[in-house]
Amino acid sequence: SADTFEVVRLAQEISVLTGGALDITVGPLVNAWGFGPSEPVQLPPDPGQLARLEARVGYDQLTLDPVLLTLTKKTPGLECDLSAVAKGYGVDRVADVLAEVGVTRFMVEVGGEISAVGLNQQDRPWRIGIERPTAEGGIETVVPLRNHAMATSGDYRNTREIEGQLVSHTIDPRTGRPVDHQLASVSVISEHCAVADGLATALEVLGPEQGYALAVRQGWAALFLVRLDDGTVAARTTPAFDRI
Repeated sequence: SADTFEVVRLAQEISVLTGGALDITVGPLVNAWGFGPSEPVQLPPDPGQLARLEARVGYDQLTLDPVLLTLTKKTPGLECDLSAVAKGYGVDRVADVLAEVGVTRFMVEVGGEISAVGLNQQDRPWRIGIERPTAEGGIETVVPLRNHAMATSGDYRNTREIEGQLVSHTIDPRTGRPVDHQLASVSVISEHCAVADGLATALEVLGPEQGYALAVRQGWAALFLVRLDDGTVAARTTPAFDRI
């Protein structure tokens, strides 16, 4: 379908921009580490198994034809998991429908991805809370959102213990392993929620240094919440985020 093709096209575009930090073909590796639809054979995965799976992973092994609206895989066994972009795309489509029928103030949320248009019932920008990624929880900050979308990706909601260590569900497609940096979460603001959704996932993979540097270089509006050694969380924002 045209919708599915557009989600894949956008994901591939973000993959190129982020050097493969977002990769919709990473599903087999996610499953091998125990975060997919089926229980893995062993944890941690056998190095040989990981090597075999990595041969089936790579966004560059997927070819798109925008005329025929087809996807062609260069490698047998290649799979696509669109969860890093599809929710945001769904938010955008709902927002489009509301705008088409004349609704001028609304907030759409699907699985934590948000689009806010116009003003809220108090005639102020919509107030969107960003969760503090600690055991105590709470609100880290409140973002006044108007005519923008926002998405957050984090490592603190979905983890499992492997050999006595907590492992994040965020798998780095470039290494085949869970991320092990100190970035707890990243929130991205963009005009389109699908873009914010995909970028948040990619920046979470890249981490607090690489991700922040890329976001600043590209002019993306992003808030990074970094876990410190003393258990507290430090916020780091890009100039574009501060302006919004």
